[in-house]
Amino acid sequence: MECMRDFLTPEVWKQVRNAGNPRKMPRWDVHPLLCVLLFMTWTCGDSLPEKFATARGFYVLCHEKKKRPGETFQGFQQALEKLTMPVLRTLANGIRRRLEILLAPRLAADGFIPLGCDGTRCECPRTEELEKRLGVFGKEHSAPMLWITALVHLPTGVPWSWRFGCGGKASERKHLCLLLPCLPKLAMIVTDAGYYGYEVIRELIQANTFFLIRMCSNVKLYVEGLEDASKFYDGEVLYWPENVQNKGGKPLRLRAIRLPGKTSESDVWLLTNVLDAERFSRQTASRFYRWRWENEGYFRTYKRTLGKVKFMSRSVRLLHREAEATMMATQLLLAQGAVAMPKASADEAAAVCSPRRVLLTIRYAMQGGMSARKFAERLSHATREQRNRETRKQKREWPRRKPHKPPGAPQILSLTTDQKALLAKVLDQKCHPNC
Repeated sequence: MECMRDFLTPEVWKQVRNAGNPRKMPRWDVHPLLCVLLFMTWTCGDSLPEKFATARGFYVLCHEKKKRPGETFQGFQQALEKLTMPVLRTLANGIRRRLEILLAPRLAADGFIPLGCDGTRCECPRTEELEKRLGVFGKEHSAPMLWITALVHLPTGVPWSWRFGCGGKASERKHLCLLLPCLPKLAMIVTDAGYYGYEVIRELIQANTFFLIRMCSNVKLYVEGLEDASKFYDGEVLYWPENVQNKGGKPLRLRAIRLPGKTSESDVWLLTNVLDAERFSRQTASRFYRWRWENEGYFRTYKRTLGKVKFMSRSVRLLHREAEATMMATQLLLAQGAVAMPKASADEAAAVCSPRRVLLTIRYAMQGGMSARKFAERLSHATREQRNRETRKQKREWPRRKPHKPPGAPQILSLTTDQKALLAKVLDQKCHPNC
């Protein structure tokens, strides 16, 4: 609890209370309700009542002098249904502000704050309400799905912010645009090939946000004075899709970076709005994109380590609160591990925490098995395994997983005579004082 108070300060709780509608003498106050809700993500149990019993017992043990909350799981759910979503979002904003302070020494890397963006689906119970509101994804008679788009701080693996949507109808690109107000200064969004698009890139530029997006074969990039596209590795390009040209839209001047792979077909093509190669080198771009795997690692932690492959709530109202609370609980778990990591020397890479070891340490502490000093000491040793693999990580093919096919190279083209005339006309209109 002393470690939790570093993130959930009295000021954060004050803002949370002001965000809700206070009731007189409630059986479930905001503080015990949210604490038990967060603790339930870390506890063991095959059902929600089992997790609730363990989480409530730990809360009562840590707050013996306070009024005890309700004893039944039914009463807890009724109080949770009355809790408004602005309360949970205010708590998430408070935790995010504390992360900016506690993780300040490790936030920036080479002048930027790299944040990966990716999404995943989680299964929900097959109730009539969830099937009607969320719909089904994939084959007929499949279970309803909830889509989660998350921003993850790549050097530490700690989630920064997130957005939810229906599993079959959610748009990752729209979620990314909605998450832009939550970004810190000097943030750089690192994504895979699913986030390309003129509208998305334009919104990122208008929000003064740096980005590094992988390109695919559907993208056409124009280079002025291009002679041989096979020899292009780094330089300025124009991103000007045909539908934008037809509408008289302005092209985006960006920078394309080509990272060579084992073969020419496995080359990685990246697009960024940092035009200065001295400020953002190809080596830094390569390292940032390798870090993007922390997004996949976070979802593995969320779905496998914490068992959130399938949610347990059977109504839409409770599902929203369960999803929001579990994301915050995972954020707190990884943030505790990141803060406890020892400082690295100048010639060593910074240590990254192991989510599984941090979870086991928290569960052992919740059983009353260690003091606060010993808890901090064990957290500092909960580092991730570092070794060179000699064999493939995937031992066999999964029955329902399609083989991964890397995105192809974008089309590097030269501007035609008509396009040059249209470009001059568009730029002249944009610069005209009456336009």
